[in-house]
Amino acid sequence: MRMYVGNLSKDVTEVDLREAFRAFGEVTEVTIVKDRTKTVSKGFGFVEMPSLEEAKSAIAGLHMREMKGRSLDVNEEKPRSDHRRAGGGGRGNRKGRGGRRSW
Repeated sequence: MRMYVGNLSKDVTEVDLREAFRAFGEVTEVTIVKDRTKTVSKGFGFVEMPSLEEAKSAIAGLHMREMKGRSLDVNEEKPRSDHRRAGGGGRGNRKGRGGRRSW
C-alpha cells in the first residue's frame, strides 16, 4: 500500500521516514517531494509498504505523531484524477476586448 505523509518539517529526511515506518513492517519505498531545485522539501512525501495490514498499522500509529516539531498527516494515498481543468491558456476566449472590430 502506498501512503501519503504530509505536514513534514523541512528537516525530515527519507531516512527518518523509513525508520519511523519500519517499526510497523517492511518498507519498500520512501520519497519526499522536493521543489524544482531538488533541494527543499515541499512538506509531503510517500511511503510504500507491501503488507496492507502493516501499512494500516503504520497509519494508525503514525498519524498525528510528532516528528521534528510537526504532527504527521498519514493517510492511504488517493488515486490521481485524470481529468484536467477546463479553460485557461489559448487564445479562444477574448472577453474584455470589446465587441466588433472596425477597420
